[in-house]
Parts: sequence; C-alpha cells; structure tokens
Amino acid sequence: MKHLLLVRHGKSEWGNAHLADFDRPLNPRGHRNAPEMAARLVQKDLVPQQLVSSPALRAITTAKHFAQTWKKSPEQIKENASIYEADVKTLLNVVNGFNNKYDYIAVFGHNPGLTDFTNYLSDANIYNIPTCATVLLEFPVDDWALVSRHTGTLLRFDYPKSLTDD
Repeated sequence: MKHLLLVRHGKSEWGNAHLADFDRPLNPRGHRNAPEMAARLVQKDLVPQQLVSSPALRAITTAKHFAQTWKKSPEQIKENASIYEADVKTLLNVVNGFNNKYDYIAVFGHNPGLTDFTNYLSDANIYNIPTCATVLLEFPVDDWALVSRHTGTLLRFDYPKSLTDD
C-alpha cells in the first residue's frame, strides 16, 4: 500500500505587488496554520516518511513548518521544481517517479493543481482544497509507477477552518 499526503501551502502574503508569485511568503495566518495542521496529523499517527515540496517560498516554508512539527530536519525536504504551477499530468509524473522504498510521502504544492490531482486520483469530488489543507490518499499498489486515474481512495480531507477533526 502507498499513501500520498497532498498539502496545499499556507495562506500567503499579497501585500507586495513587486514580488514575483514564486517569492510570495506566508502571511501570519499561514505561519499559524501550518504547525496546527501538522500537529493534527501527529495526533492521528499520520506522519509521512518523505517530504517533497515545490520550491516556491510559500510552499517550502509550509513544508518546513510541517517538518519541524514532525521532528524532521529541513534537509529532509526534497524540492521538486516541477510541482510549482503543475497540472495533473505533471503531478502524476512526479508521483510515478517516487522511490518505492517510501510507502508514505507528502507533497507540498499549489492550486488548482492539487485539487484537480485529488479528484483525478480518487473519486473525490472536492471543489477546492483551501490553503494549508491536507488530503490523504491510499493506493492498493506497491509501486508508485502504478498510481493513476481513480486508483486512490480518499482517507482524509482536513483544513484549518474545519469544524471537525475526526
């Protein structure tokens, strides 16, 4: 079994019009939400073995908050430039290329790609994955290369403003 945790970056700052999209930082809410969402996964014993992130500032900062809460070093986060502005096909190529020694991997990325990817991989019908939300998918395969359309099952969808933390 393979498990994929998709994490949308935390809420970002829009105040500086001169910053490139890639360089937008997290805003204060983004910095608060990321450790909180990571802690929710710790409480459920759902900490992944490997972390892979878009190198965009808001995504890698979110990944670092999660890593710190999960007691992993920032050096354990693998950056993958393909995740930034990725569509479904690109994200699938990233996942299909994962090392099979890991059964549970977290990907930190962006919308609309992550929402589209979740709906593509499973029969979930999620309209929008909010900032700092987490989506946990399970695949009945032993090889990441076999992950494809509708092969996954949505196990968990959580976001900072959710009223229930199952």
